[in-house]
Formats: sequence, C-alpha cells, structure tokens
Amino acid sequence: YAGGEVPETNLGLMPCLVTSYEQGMKWKKAEIGRELTRILDSKGIVLLSWVWQSGSTASRGGPVVEPEDFKGLKVRGGSREMDMMLKAAGAAVSTIPSNELYAGMQTGAVDAAITSATSLISFKLEELSKNLTVGRQGSYWFMLEPLMMSKQVFDALPADQQKVLVQVGEEVETFGYEQARADDARISEIYGKAGVKVQEMSAATVNRWKEIARETAWKDFAERTKDGARLLKLAESV
Repeated sequence: YAGGEVPETNLGLMPCLVTSYEQGMKWKKAEIGRELTRILDSKGIVLLSWVWQSGSTASRGGPVVEPEDFKGLKVRGGSREMDMMLKAAGAAVSTIPSNELYAGMQTGAVDAAITSATSLISFKLEELSKNLTVGRQGSYWFMLEPLMMSKQVFDALPADQQKVLVQVGEEVETFGYEQARADDARISEIYGKAGVKVQEMSAATVNRWKEIARETAWKDFAERTKDGARLLKLAESV
C-alpha cells in the first residue's frame, strides 16, 4: 500500500514473485531483504518483523484457478500489479474497497475477490461464494505484511529498549507465520462447512500465472521503477 510513495515496496504484493511461505521466509536474510530494509531505512522506517500471507480467491460462480477461468469475470485483485496480470488473463478488474466486497458479491458487481484468508474469513464471503481457491500449498499472490516502526522514534530510544524491540520483532515472526498458515486451514474448514467447493493451486498452475505476471506486472515494474530490474532479479533468486 506504500507503493505510490515508495515504488520498491510494490515488490511486497507483486504477483507470483513469492509463491510459498517457505520462499517468503527466506527474503529477510537474502540480498533482496537487505535491499528492502535499506530502502525503507532511508525513508525513515525500521522493519521489525517479516511476515508474508498467502492470497485466496472466493468466487460467487465457478472455480477460479487457471488463467482461463478468469476470462470475462469482474475481479477485485487488490493491487495495480495484480490487476495487470488479471487483465491479461481476460478479467475485468474492480477497484472496489475490500470492506465493500460483501455488497459487491451480493449484487453481482464483483464475481470474484482475491485477498488474504484472514480477510475472507472476516468478510464472511462464504455466505455468497460457491468456490474457493486457497493458497495453502502455493499461490499467485503473497503479501508482505511486516511490523514497522518510525526510525526517528526507534533511534531516540535507549540501546536496551531497541534491543528488546528487535528481539520481540523476531519472535513475532514465528507467531505471524503460524497464524497465517492456521487461517489458510481455517478458511478451508469454514467455507467447506458452508457448502463452498475448495480448490488448491498446483505448482504447474502457479507457473502458468508466473509467465503472465512476468510479461505484465514484472515488466512494468522493471521499466517504471528505478533499479527495478535488478530488484526483481534479486527477488527471483530467492
């Protein structure tokens, strides 16, 4: 969501760049993680916890898994980059706010919604959905949801308090990943009990989406963002 002001942060919601929790967990210590940390530090932000969450897709109609499943559908993708990929697959994207998704699905203004399992549980879209694609085993959408702090405030603290914040931030990462995975399991159970058919994304399906993302969102990022091509290469190497 900070992408308008700090374009490099669009990597945190770039489709198909991170496709599993295991891959996301490696970013922190990888060169791409160090680069993002450095960039945010220069903008006055301290990253305390690295947490990723997978994206799931709720549909009021048929299953939406493969690229061709999205053709002609009105879909809320959640970011400019996701929208670019979805458009290339033939979808008509919607920019409806997430808190209006229930009404949008209810009226038919939106056919499918892509967001985190946690949000899809909170929005109670199982009441309107017929199919769910859950990102438990892999997804074309992983979102970086870090715990951040003002560098100005952090630097003004005594060294012992800074140490505690860093330590607790690292401990929170474990909790964050465990709960993200738990919500992926919970959404399958909640939607399944409501009669919604639940699908997973295979590695082959994710790779198909990755080719579309590479020619749309990734290409756009590399061309529009300073040093974007290098950052994408660092991310791909993880």
